Amino acid sequence: MLTIPLTDLPADFRARALQWAAQFPHCAYYEPNDLEATAAGTFTRLLAVATTTLPTPRTLAELPAYLSGLPHQPPRCGFVTYDVKNEIEALSSENFSGFDWPALHFFLPETCLYWQGNTALVIQGAVTDVLAAILATTVPAALPPAVPPLRARMPRTEYLQAVESVREDILNGEVYELNLCQEFYAEGVALDPVAMFWRLNEASPAPYAGFLRYHDHYLLCASPELFLTHYYPAIVSQPIKGTRRRGPTPAEDEQQRLALLHDEKERAENLMIVDLVRNDLARVAEVGTVEVPELFGTYGFKHVWQLISTVEAELRANVNLADILRATFPMGSMTGAPKIRAMQLIEQYETSRRGLYSGSFGFVWPAPDGEFEFNVVIRSLQYRADTGYLSLQVGSAITYDSVPEQEYQECLLKAQGVLEALGTSISEHPSA
Repeated sequence: MLTIPLTDLPADFRARALQWAAQFPHCAYYEPNDLEATAAGTFTRLLAVATTTLPTPRTLAELPAYLSGLPHQPPRCGFVTYDVKNEIEALSSENFSGFDWPALHFFLPETCLYWQGNTALVIQGAVTDVLAAILATTVPAALPPAVPPLRARMPRTEYLQAVESVREDILNGEVYELNLCQEFYAEGVALDPVAMFWRLNEASPAPYAGFLRYHDHYLLCASPELFLTHYYPAIVSQPIKGTRRRGPTPAEDEQQRLALLHDEKERAENLMIVDLVRNDLARVAEVGTVEVPELFGTYGFKHVWQLISTVEAELRANVNLADILRATFPMGSMTGAPKIRAMQLIEQYETSRRGLYSGSFGFVWPAPDGEFEFNVVIRSLQYRADTGYLSLQVGSAITYDSVPEQEYQECLLKAQGVLEALGTSISEHPSA
C-alpha cells in the first residue's frame, strides 16, 4: 500500500489516472465531482482496474459466496443491470438490445486507487510502478466528438400514445405510477470514451458519476441519484421524482425551485415512490427503524432542479447484499408502483431493453460488514467500441395527471446535459 499527499500530485492527476486505467479490460471509476448535493453525500472517489477476472458472479444466487470467499481488501467493483429483475421475479426481457452486458458482474481489482477526501491518495494491490506509469501518461487533446443526431427507437407519436395507454392502465387500477423510458441511439460511432466522460462531467456534474469499462462495453454516467449506500448499521436510499428546468436568473431560478416544491403532481409521484422504498427497506431492516428524514428536498444541478427524498433504516444482522437487492431492486424510481405490475407493463410499452440503464453501478467492501455504495444509472451513455453503438435512454414517471407532450419534453430536458456533451441533437426523423 502506498499513501501520497494530494499536494504532491499534479493538478491533472485524475485525468492521467483514468487515461491510464481505461486501457484495462476491467475498469471502474467513481466520481463525486466535489459535490455535496444530497444529505447522504456522494460517491467515494475510487479507481479500480483488472486485466483478468477470477470466477465472477453472474446471478444474485452466486453473489454471497463470491463476496465472502475473498479477502476484505480491496472492494469489489461492478454493476447490476435492470435485467436482474428476471431473477428476482417471474419476468422477462425480450425487447431489442444493442448491448451484451452480463446481467450482473463484479471484479476484484488488481490495483485500486482511492482518495481520502482532499488530503491523500492511497494505492492498493499491484502498486509497483503504478504511480510512475500514471504520471508518465499523457492526456490527448480532447477533440469535439463526431456524433450524428441521435435517432429515436420509439417514434414520438408512439411515445405519446404509450403515455395515453399508461394513463388508461392507471384508470383501470393496473398501476398507480409507471416510469416510461425511451432510447435515442446512433450506430457506427467512433468515440473516445475517456474524453467523452470528462465532457459529460463538465456539461452535467453529478455526485454519483462514474466511468465503467467491461471489455468493449462502456458506461459513461452522470447520475445525480443514489440507489443504496450502507455504512454500518445504516442503509440509505434517495429516490428522485420531480424535475424542473433551472431558471436563467437567480430570481427565476428560485421561482422554478418553489414551483417544483409545490407542484402537487410531482409531490404525489415522489411520495408514491418513497412509500415503495420504505416498504422495500422494511424487508431487510430492523423492525421500527425505517425513517424518512427528508421528504421533498429540492436540489439544484446544472440543468435541472430535482425533488429528492431520503429513506433510511438500520440493516438487520446477517443480511447480505443479495438479500438487499432481492428486496429493493430495481429501484422504485425507475419502475413505478406496484413494482411487479409496473415492470410487466414497462416490457410491453418500451421498445428497447434497458440493460445497464436504470440498473446500478457501484462497489462493495466484502464481509464482515459488507458496506457498499450504488447509484442509479441515469443521465448516462452506453457505448460499444466494437460495434460503434451509442445509446442514451431517458424516462419520466407517468401518472393519471400526466400530459403526454409534457412528459416527452421532460425526457428531452433530462437528455440535455448528455446531448450537450456529445455535441449533437435528437433527430426528428423516426428510426429506420
